[in-house]
Amino acid sequence: MRARMLAVVAAVLAGTAACAGGAPQGKSASGKPRYFEMRTYTANPGKMEALHQRFRDHANRLLARHGVQVLGHWTVAKGEGEGTTLIFILAYPGPEAREASWKAFAEDPEWKKAKAESEKDGVLVGKVVQTFMNPTDYSPIQ
Repeated sequence: MRARMLAVVAAVLAGTAACAGGAPQGKSASGKPRYFEMRTYTANPGKMEALHQRFRDHANRLLARHGVQVLGHWTVAKGEGEGTTLIFILAYPGPEAREASWKAFAEDPEWKKAKAESEKDGVLVGKVVQTFMNPTDYSPIQ
């Protein structure tokens, strides 16, 4: 399933670049390709809508506040993980920037409050899988 998810996300990203004219998209300030992270969350039973709401209402805005570029979110359309899986891809100037951004995000009082409120009836995410990615030199998204 993991290989299939990677292939689907790669195809979606390639399609996004093609729609933008096929040119490389947004290198870091240093001119180097960005560093990407794909996160796959498996929601606990009955918690998927609350997870969507947390991203809609809080997480995306707060991630951006701390320098994280959210490229997109996906759910599994059919098959294993349907209705329980949220996949999203993030971009950073580099690995060090990623670490600094997540540290600041985790310490943000607004995030702590939003997370606590969203989990007052139980933890939303049962499993997190992270994949860190570097673009190839021929990738339409850099």
